[in-house]
Amino acid sequence: MRRAKQTQRRPQLTTPDLVLLSLLAERVMHGYQANLELERRCIRDWADISRPQVYYSLEKLRRAGLIRAKRGKAPASGPERRVFATTAKGRTALANALEREDWTTHRDRPAFLTWLALSWQARRGVIERQFRCRKEFLEVEIARERRTLGAVLHETGHPYHEAVWMIRLTIAQFKLERRWLETVARELPKRARARHPRIVPKGLE
Repeated sequence: MRRAKQTQRRPQLTTPDLVLLSLLAERVMHGYQANLELERRCIRDWADISRPQVYYSLEKLRRAGLIRAKRGKAPASGPERRVFATTAKGRTALANALEREDWTTHRDRPAFLTWLALSWQARRGVIERQFRCRKEFLEVEIARERRTLGAVLHETGHPYHEAVWMIRLTIAQFKLERRWLETVARELPKRARARHPRIVPKGLE
């Protein structure tokens, strides 16, 4: 019974919580620094974490004993800020969270796939236009990721780093989708409705 109560009290760690635990495991920093680091590393490209969530997570993690706060060495001209560091308990919680199987079995639901499923209801010409817009977006993102990859390789000094692997995977996925778009764009004139649609049995509508 006591173990069940302890399990209930254990906080559920969200993606923002885990990202911050990882950042603070590298070095101590305050909330403003954490936000700057999120932007510098383009972390919001792969993790949904807003500015308000950073401060919410910091307080949540502090209350849970997963990070500790101490006075920072802020310049005299600026406000004194508390800096945070991951505790041993926090590092254990992060390691435990990274062992969950659901990291490897989650399936994304891209907005473009949702649009594609509903696109048969679109007005004439919209589908072709949206395909062009998507391709242009992918071109911009591929170029941006390539620039980011160059900066990361300069910082790491070698290609055997998780950030390099992540960016290369992103580029490969964007390039694959771009080729797929080109193929489907050629097939659009042949687009047709299902010939043998399955109908919901009467009474189960």
